Amino acid sequence: MSHTTKMLCSLRLPRTPCSTIHKILCNIQNASFTTRSTLSYSAASSGSSSWPSVAPITKRAFTTAKPLSFPQEEETASTTLPSNPQTHYDYFQKTLPRGPPPKGKFDIDLKALRREFLQLQSQAHPDLHQGVYKQRAEALSSRINDAYKTLQDPLKRAQYILSLNGYETEGDEAAKMGDEIGDQELLMTVLEAREAIEDAQDLSDLDTVKTENEERVVETVSQLENTLDAGLWEEAKEHVVKLRYWMNIKQSIGEWEPGKPVVLQH
Repeated sequence: MSHTTKMLCSLRLPRTPCSTIHKILCNIQNASFTTRSTLSYSAASSGSSSWPSVAPITKRAFTTAKPLSFPQEEETASTTLPSNPQTHYDYFQKTLPRGPPPKGKFDIDLKALRREFLQLQSQAHPDLHQGVYKQRAEALSSRINDAYKTLQDPLKRAQYILSLNGYETEGDEAAKMGDEIGDQELLMTVLEAREAIEDAQDLSDLDTVKTENEERVVETVSQLENTLDAGLWEEAKEHVVKLRYWMNIKQSIGEWEPGKPVVLQH
């Protein structure tokens, strides 16, 4: 045994309290953690191959999301205003691409017509334009509106189609046509309907007259469709006169009041 060892063995070291030992152990652990952190940072900074590589942070490119598109919006975008319309049909190139009869059809998809009308008006609205273009938009918007009102109504549509072919069926000309037809059965039906409307004490008294008149409207519109699609203008004129009577009766029923006189025009 060496001299130094003997001296250490002969020494009596004081007993260290547990709390002091705990503090020493904590200090050792803290020192070890600090050392590892320092080494880790150094290894990462130096690009050491022994340290797990970390993917570099790159700038993410953000793009604006494409808005959702709906069928109606797509249709609006594809609707264009006519450059040189000659007839009411020219405004509605999607709904009525073939134009008026006999090339096109008298019957119209009213929902499609309404949809295209709104699309056209959304582009021609005067508030979307300025200066001289605003005045042009006002005129165009008015023409589109007139075209829509004419084509959505079967009677006005039929009268318009006949006018395109040289047959006027409105105003004084319509009254003359009614006299020329001389259909006694037609006149008797009209007179009976007028008397029933005038004699009604309650709106329910007109239920039968209303139902019968609606049936006549449907039948006459069907006859108009057949004759106009075939280009039979003379026959179509007679059906137009009848439809005018039926529509007048319909209007009188809708405006009925007790004791109110009924005026049925040609």
